Formats: sequence, C-alpha cells, structure tokens
Amino acid sequence: MKKILHPLRFAATGLLLIYATSCKKENYDDITVPDVPLVTTTGNVNPADSIGTLKALTAASFPNMGMAITANSMLAGSPYLATVKAQANNITFGNELKEGSVVSTNGTYNYTTADNLYNICANNGLQVFGHTLVWHSQQSATYLNSLIAPIVTAPVLTNVLVNGGFETVSGTTISNWSVYNSPASFSSTTAANEVRSGTRALKVAVAAPVQPYQVQITSDLFNTTVGTNYTMTFYMKAASAGGRMRISTGTTAQYSADYNITTDWAPYTFTFPAKDAQTRVYFDMGYVANTYFVDDVTVTGPAVGSGSVEQTPAQKAAAIENEMKRYITTTMQRYAGKIKAWDVVNEAFVNNGQLRTNTNYTIPTANTTNEFLYGPYIGTKYDNNNYILKAFQYAKAADPTALRFINDYNLETSKAKVDSMKALVMFINSKGALVDGLGTQMHVAYNTTRTGIDYAFKTLASTGLKIRISELDVIANTARSATYVPSVTIPSLQADMYKYIVQSYLKNVPAAQRYGITVWGVADTDSWLNTAAAPDVPLLFDKNFKKKVTFSGFIQGLK
Repeated sequence: MKKILHPLRFAATGLLLIYATSCKKENYDDITVPDVPLVTTTGNVNPADSIGTLKALTAASFPNMGMAITANSMLAGSPYLATVKAQANNITFGNELKEGSVVSTNGTYNYTTADNLYNICANNGLQVFGHTLVWHSQQSATYLNSLIAPIVTAPVLTNVLVNGGFETVSGTTISNWSVYNSPASFSSTTAANEVRSGTRALKVAVAAPVQPYQVQITSDLFNTTVGTNYTMTFYMKAASAGGRMRISTGTTAQYSADYNITTDWAPYTFTFPAKDAQTRVYFDMGYVANTYFVDDVTVTGPAVGSGSVEQTPAQKAAAIENEMKRYITTTMQRYAGKIKAWDVVNEAFVNNGQLRTNTNYTIPTANTTNEFLYGPYIGTKYDNNNYILKAFQYAKAADPTALRFINDYNLETSKAKVDSMKALVMFINSKGALVDGLGTQMHVAYNTTRTGIDYAFKTLASTGLKIRISELDVIANTARSATYVPSVTIPSLQADMYKYIVQSYLKNVPAAQRYGITVWGVADTDSWLNTAAAPDVPLLFDKNFKKKVTFSGFIQGLK
C-alpha cells in the first residue's frame, strides 16, 4: 500500500505552490491507496449522463449536497462561486473555522474571515457545515503550548514605602507622613467617591495658588541603594479640572516633571536614581487652587529573584480543557441558529484504531506551531475524563439545537479504525445523546477496495446515527508522481469509483440516516491533492468548471 502525504508536509519541502486558493486538508497522517489497480473500467458510466445539478439530482436521496470552499475563491461573479451556488446547498469551510485560523498566538479570537465567508454563503442560499472544533492539526499550537509551559516566577518588586494607602491614622494625623510649609488642609478621607481602594485616601484642599513646595506632604525616610533606580507610582484625581502638581525627593533633591491631574483616578509614575542611603518622597501641590485625592502610593526598587515551576498534570489538564471548552463554546454560540451542524471532533484515531496520543503519533518537527494533541492532557481512556466525551458535552451545552458529528479518514481501508469509531460513539452516547452523526471523509483512490467501502458504511450505519460522506475525492495519481498525466482509462475508473461510493452509501445507509455527501473541493485546480509535486485530477469539475465524466459517475450512482 502507498500513502499520500498531507500537503503541509509538501510545504515543508518547498514544493507546495497552489494552496492560496485551495482547501488545506486535515490529516498529517497518510491517506492509504492501493499499489496497483484492483478493478478495471466497467463501461457502465455514460459520459453524456450529466444533465442537471448535483443538488437537484441528489434531493430525492439525501438532503445535503455539499462542497468544500475557501474564502479567497468565493468572489462575486466568479465561475467558482457560480458553480458552488448551482451545484450545492451545503458548504464546508476548508480552513476558516479551524482553531488555528481563529486563535492568535496570544489567545485572542478573530472571526473576521469566517464571518465574511459565512455571509457570502448565506447571501447565496448556502447552508454552512461547521468544520472543525477539536482537532490535532491547524491549531494555534504556540498559544496552546503556552498554557502548559512552566510558570515563570516573576522577580519580586519590594515596596519600600510605609502606609502608601493612607489607611493608618492616629486621631487626625496620617501615620508615616508629615506636612510641611502648608497653608492647605490635609486630611484622611473615607468618602466612597474620594477613595480609590481600601477605606481611606489622602485629601488635600489648596485654597489659593502658591509655590508648589509651599503645599507639601512627605513620607518617612526609607532605605535605598545609591545608584539604583526607584519607581514611585501613585493614583490621583482632582475635584475640578486643571489640577497640577509634582514630586520631589530628599535628602538630595530631585524633581519630577509637572503632572496635570484630571478629575478621574489615574496612575502616575516617577523614576529616580537613589543618591543617598536614605530618602523620602514629597508631594508638591501648591500650583493651583483645587482639591486633590491621593491613594495607593508605592516606591519600588529593582526586582529580585526569578525562576520557573513546572505545572502539574492536573494544572495542564485544566488549562487545556478550559481552552478547548472556550473555543467550542465561543464558536458555536457565535453561529448559533446559523450553523446547524458541526464536526465537533476530527481525526481522533490513528490507522490501527487507537485514539491518537503522543505514544502512537509524533508531531513532525516542522509542524510544532500548528499541531497539538488534546488527548494526552485531558484523557483518552474510555471514562468520564475522555477528551472527546468532554468535547461533545461542551458542544451540546453551547448549542443544544445543532447536530454534532465526529469525522475521520481511512475508515474504508482500516477495519480496525471504523470498528473503533463505532465503539467510541457508542461509549460517548452511553453518557447521554451527544453524538448525532459520523462523517467518513472518503479520500479514496480509483482502485480502493470496494469491500472496505461497503464495510465502512454498514458499520457506521449500525450505530443508528446520521452518516455523511464528508470530504469525498478520488485520487488518480496514486504514485504521487511529479510527471503524472492521466491515461485514457483513468477518468472512467474514477467515475466508476464515484458511482460505486454513491451506490454503496444509498444501499447500506438507511434513508433516514443519510445526512448527505460533501465533495472536498470544486474544480481540480483547487484540490488539496493537486500540487506541483504530485498533480492530480480528483474532482467532478475541470479547471474551467466544466463537468467531467466523474460527474456522470456520481449521478449514475444515484440511479
């Protein structure tokens, strides 16, 4: 068996050239394709049988005919948009709602591109399928890893000033502060609108303008290290506009610039080098007649001490689970009532049917900024801490009206994987009606074994849940050759495969369980399989958006 590498692996080699207008495919694992043809053309596909549109011709068999799209292709008046609008009624965003497209490296969310694309779809009568909420690829891995990084213990800033909040008084005297040269009124106020924090603040009423140092209150002396910078921070406001004051120090005098004080609490700072072994700070407030309020004064020297502490497994689990919940909840609630079905979890399994963990899957070095595994932190055992179970619980809570799907690839080529998919959803739904449907991606080759396709549909349908073909395409260039040119028989073989998949879907999935089929792309030129390193023609429309014989095969499968 051969395997097809994910396009981002091609990108790492510098060979990816066309993805500016393509749907980046998900899995970094490999898509399995046979080494040699297993079937020959049946001659049952009539190339002329292509009259009509996909959405009209499929309507009697299943409700949703879909295509995968990207934002920069859906341009008004373009043949791309015209084709999508004519052929489909259900759209999957190729990239725009993946976590890595929304979440920045600092954890902020930006839905601008997704919102714009949704509006284009809605304005053209296209329902959107949400793809995808929890996945290991195309993540903001830099941000996710920052949540579980060692906790840095910041250097400690020591406040050398005593009673900077003016909370301690003795009668009418404010402890640790002295009034000099003062024709003004100094007092400790407890009025709620005159206190920033705590229960008290300093109130200074300047009756008439004098020299700034003639209205002055000073702190006690505090020890300093000569030559070291100290920063004084204080909060201040004035009763009326036009307030003005400054800070000075002693023993050796130093002066700040003048501060213009507003009528709202605001922070002010003054940094000065220590010139003596001890100093004090002065509020010089005689410039203008006004009433001033001062609170939360600190003087800090150089920060001392730093380091880092590794987070515990419980701390890491909580951090990752909280972020998973935040993305699910924020995204689903943003589009509640608009997007009515979601891939809640995508590609949870490796090919042998095990849930993907850091013991059976290694993130490629080139992808450390865009791949992240949730399971190893939250849990992959089939218990109440299973990350997939939690994802579906959070999704149901976020939008109970939306349908919730789980999606994966190679289900038609790995019996172990499709069996594990069934077992997983049965476990999850034993905890409540959480999973509504299963998606099988169906990235197949023209020569993929048909018994595996049948087995996949039968197994998935046996869950009783809705079944969708979520990302259908048919690979022609199975050798992934850079010089590939399709032989004359390949289009018929691809058409046969499209026909067989549709027939098997209709035969093995009861009508009530058929959610629909989505083709992964529109024209061959925007397929994730079509690269400079390995050209391919896997879709239903050619580069000019003309129907191919594969379109005829798809349609004949319906008959």
